[in-house]
Formats: sequence, C-alpha cells, structure tokens
Amino acid sequence: MEAYALGPARRGRRRTWAVGSLLSWAAIFLFISAFLVRVPSSVGHLVRLPRAFRLTKDSVKIVGSTSFPVKVYVMLHQKSPHVLCVTQQLRNAELIDPSFQWYGPKGKVVSVGNRTAQITSTGSLVFQNFEESMSGIYTCFLEYKPTVEEIVKRLQLKYAIYAYREPHYYYQFTARYHAAPCNSIYNISFEKKLLQILSKLLLDLSCEISLLKSECHHVKMQRAGLQNELFFAFSVSSLDTEKGPKPCTDHNCEPSKRLFKAKNLIERFFNQQVEILGRRAEQLPQIYYIEGTLQMVWINRCFPGYGMNIQQHPKCPECCVICSPGSYNPRDGIHCLQCNSSLVYGAKTCL
Repeated sequence: MEAYALGPARRGRRRTWAVGSLLSWAAIFLFISAFLVRVPSSVGHLVRLPRAFRLTKDSVKIVGSTSFPVKVYVMLHQKSPHVLCVTQQLRNAELIDPSFQWYGPKGKVVSVGNRTAQITSTGSLVFQNFEESMSGIYTCFLEYKPTVEEIVKRLQLKYAIYAYREPHYYYQFTARYHAAPCNSIYNISFEKKLLQILSKLLLDLSCEISLLKSECHHVKMQRAGLQNELFFAFSVSSLDTEKGPKPCTDHNCEPSKRLFKAKNLIERFFNQQVEILGRRAEQLPQIYYIEGTLQMVWINRCFPGYGMNIQQHPKCPECCVICSPGSYNPRDGIHCLQCNSSLVYGAKTCL
C-alpha cells in the first residue's frame, strides 16, 4: 500500500465565508450535536489524481516479435486491443496465401461458437469480454509466401496477455478534538453525529465514510496542563456506481473524480464550522476541533490477486496487473508477493 501525504495544515484561525448549502449543513451539524468544531485554514496542497489508464481502445493494434513474447494488457471485462499475427516488418507487407492459427492457455483458439475471443479474417486476435482466466501465453503460427514464386515461410509469435484493473483509491483523514472526560458518553455521541453528517454530505457522490479509529487520551499541554483529546481516523472511498443510492452514468462517475469532489466537500464543510465558530461570542464548547491536526493521505491499493510492478510491467506502471504464476496477493496490498508453489494467474493464496 502506498500513501502520499499532504502537508499539515497551519495552526491559527482564519475565517472562511459560507459557500452554498454547506453553511446550512454546518448549522444543522452544530444544532444537532451542540458541539463546535474548529478547523485549520488549509490542509495542504491538492493532490492531482491519476487519470484512468486505458489500453483497450479499438484503434490500438499490437504487433508481435520473433525474439521475445510481447506483453499485452487488457482491462478486466473490457474489449482488448487487436493482437496482430505479424511483426512490425510484415505489417505493411504483401503476404501471399497467409494462414493463421492461434493457441492459448486452453488450447487452440477458434472463432466459431466463441463469444469472448474472435480471430479476424486478417489473423488478429480480439477479446470481447476479457476474464481473469484468459490471462496467459498466446502463440500465433503464421504461414505465408512473400511472392508467388517463393517457398512458404513460417513464423511463431508469442504474446503474454494480462488482465489488469485500476487501483482502488481512497482518502484517509485524521483529526484531533478537545474532548469531554474520556469516560463520557458525550464523546461517543459526538463521534456518531459527525459521521452521520459527513455520510449525508457525500450521499450523492456514492462515496462511503468509514471510521478507522476513535480513541480518547490524556495529553499534557504546555501552559495548559492535562486535557482530554479524541483521536479520529476515517476513510473516504468510492462505492461501485451500480451499488450506490443513485445511478451514475456520465463521465463524472469515475471513482477518482468522485473522490476528489468528496475531499473538497469535506474540506469546505469543516471550513464552514470555522465560519460559524467565528460568529459566537460565548465560551468554546467542551468538544471542539484542535486546529492544525487535520491530516489527509491519498492511498491506492490493488485487489487480491493483482499488483503493481513497474519493472515487470513498464508499459502499465499504474495498473494493478494480475499476478503471474509464482506470485500472489492475498489482500488489498499494492504488490504481488513471491510464491513458488503458485501455478495460476491471479493467485490469492500461496499453498
């Protein structure tokens, strides 16, 4: 798992003007919980989200080599590029009476009755709905004559075809609050109300808030003695759009875009707390945000059976590529681990 940390927020207060309906959300939060939250003016530089990686456009065509297997990456459940049964040298050459035969992990590849793999009239291999089990070594046997008078030439071209998936991205937030006594039920009540409001705020984005940690500790402060503090950690991840509360069909449904919007909403929501706090003339409440403690990291991870390896897959460096035989990924890690007993693609266990 890799995490890219943002710079810590500066301590000190800065008032932020209300923005749209978020101010009302903030007011509702304060009304419901009867607590005030103080937040930093900034949580560091914005993270530039990686764009979705695509190698499966119809226009992409991949040629082979007689020297080494050519690597091909196909997004899971998507259409593959056209895998040509020619070399770069032969691609634009005239071939007399060419014949093509493809063999894969399960034997000879035929088009008749095959809904997932097709061989075109010019010998190209195309997958319509690539599955994990289709990953493996594919070999094309090409026979042709350069001219009518010459003898038949034969070539054998190998391709290593891998399924891949985009990483699973999420944000992780941490924050500290001045708290009631650690055994007080008010701390638990505050935690629940905060998470409820944040969940409602992100409802339309099909994003999920998950509490990772909530602990109360005694902290010795300079010139302030001991005080009680709540240490919160929560994550924000994107749900599958088809599983979300509202269907999402446009380009803004990409997980990275929805997460970026969710991050902005959370930042703005806490800034609204500062605006409301600045309007109060009363004493600070018992539970409130400790300025400068909000931290945020951007985390990516691969699904079990997949991993990133820029050395092995330099043409797909940000892809979670299916683990090759001899490796596995048992959980949401970022890399495939070595396992000499693993004989299949996409292994999740090492037996």
